[in-house]
Amino acid sequence: MRPLAGQGETPCMDEGRKSMQRILVVDDAEVNRELLLHILEGEYAVEMAEDGEGALRKLQECKGEMAAILLDLHMPKMDGFAVIEEMGKNQWLRKTPVLVISGEDAVEIENRCFELGVSDFIHKPFVSSVIKNRIRNTIELFACKNQLEQKVEEQRETLKRQDEIIRIQAEKLREAKSFNRLMLEYRAAIMEVETRLKSLNAEFSQEYNRNPFESIKSRLKTPESIYGKLERKGYPVTMESIKEHLADVAGVRVICSFPDDIYRLAELFIRQDDIILLRKKDYIKKPKENGYRSLHLILSVPIFLSEGKKNMKVEMQFRTIAMDFWASLEHKLKYKKDVADAEGIVEKLKACADSIEMLDYQMQGIRNEIDRGRR
Repeated sequence: MRPLAGQGETPCMDEGRKSMQRILVVDDAEVNRELLLHILEGEYAVEMAEDGEGALRKLQECKGEMAAILLDLHMPKMDGFAVIEEMGKNQWLRKTPVLVISGEDAVEIENRCFELGVSDFIHKPFVSSVIKNRIRNTIELFACKNQLEQKVEEQRETLKRQDEIIRIQAEKLREAKSFNRLMLEYRAAIMEVETRLKSLNAEFSQEYNRNPFESIKSRLKTPESIYGKLERKGYPVTMESIKEHLADVAGVRVICSFPDDIYRLAELFIRQDDIILLRKKDYIKKPKENGYRSLHLILSVPIFLSEGKKNMKVEMQFRTIAMDFWASLEHKLKYKKDVADAEGIVEKLKACADSIEMLDYQMQGIRNEIDRGRR
């Protein structure tokens, strides 16, 4: 009987085998080890273990340098399942793929192995070309997977560093007197818009016995968001740059009951002689590809401070109740990581957006019928 490769070897291989990828064959049947050695030698540096304990010792010695492990499930003392579980505990399955040597064709066993983290199977009787292809494909796929995971981890670390930079710069913005003064001016612009909207609402309530909107939501962009957006756009982080290049630092969202209320209220607001419309985007008549619907206005709004009158940019968004509910759900999906079947959810949201449009106009039609019936 020829001496078995790997028997009595030290972790350091001879020079002739160093350039080859290392494969560990674990099987208590000597004939199986011999057959696999005969098939693989010349392409791989093949090492052997007769049982699970021997396999774990070699894995401990090689410190993640094995290209693949061919593992029998049925062995005395410590079987293949125990080896796989131990590899999982030690994080070795993340570095080394396992191909199970199997003479069975039981679905439940294969499923259990895949759940434990096994990459593939080598079935008996051994077919040389099939074994070589399975091992080669498994090693290549595993290497690609590890490279992708490494890139993802590197990107995650890069994002962490960027977030830290943004956090530090945002703190500097918060401490700057000129920035706090600018934020005060934007808050004054929001209050001006809210006051005018409430005046219109009071007038409609008295004259027409109905309200043109259901609620108002306002927000001031955070220092982190301001810094991040200027950085992405390639603009300097200065007070003048904020005023010139960002139109959404101050935002007011108006929630209406019906689509025609949106257009009526927006028109009334724009018609005020000291309000200037800078830009308009109608995502209700021309929705975004994902189904998003809203009317966006960028306005120049006057504010009155001790030093005199000043115009500030304010972004106004008009939505129906249903549109706003849809947008909040879509926002959660957009910023939540690792969502299962994200593409499927996007399709469902698009279908919901289309249904919401139909429902909004149906409800508007019913309201019109009710109003005509009152006359």
